[in-house]
Order: sequence, then C-alpha cells, then structure tokens
Amino acid sequence: MEHALLPVRPGQEGSFESALAQALPIISAMPGCLSVKVSRCVEQPSTYLLLVEWETLEHHTKGFRGSQPYEEWKNLLHHFYDPFPDVLHFSSLPT
Repeated sequence: MEHALLPVRPGQEGSFESALAQALPIISAMPGCLSVKVSRCVEQPSTYLLLVEWETLEHHTKGFRGSQPYEEWKNLLHHFYDPFPDVLHFSSLPT
C-alpha cells in the first residue's frame, strides 16, 4: 500500500482536484494497480491522502515511476505540492 500525504499550496485546492481528476485514470490503468483512493483532510483542507494498493512494490517504484504515464502524472500534479510529499509503502499484517 502506497501512502502519500499531499500538501497542496493553500488556495490551489480546486485546481489540484481538477488536475487529480485527469491524473487518477493514469495511475488506475497501470499494471499492478489494484485500487486508488484519495481523501481530503478535514482539519487541514490543503492536505490530501493518496492510498494506492499495488500488487507489488516494484509495480509502483519501477513500473509506474519508470513509465511515460508517470511523466504525465508528474506534469499534472507535482507543481501543486509544497513541500514535496513523502511517499511510504506499507504491507498488511496477517489477521
């Protein structure tokens, strides 16, 4: 599970959400992408939480990040962030 807190510049939330609507089909179509969810923080409305479930870590780190679609994703979204988000990966514990 990819976890990224996305700190959007205040006042840019509407533009970010429009760009995000264009970007989500890009990541959703990538091999190994199982699900994508984005939430907006209630207490800090300029902060968003991106959760992407990948089949393997490499589907994200090598497959997506090394692809041409990632360049389009980057061009759509990366200029909204200040500072640039930390991206962490989590694996489920047995239940």
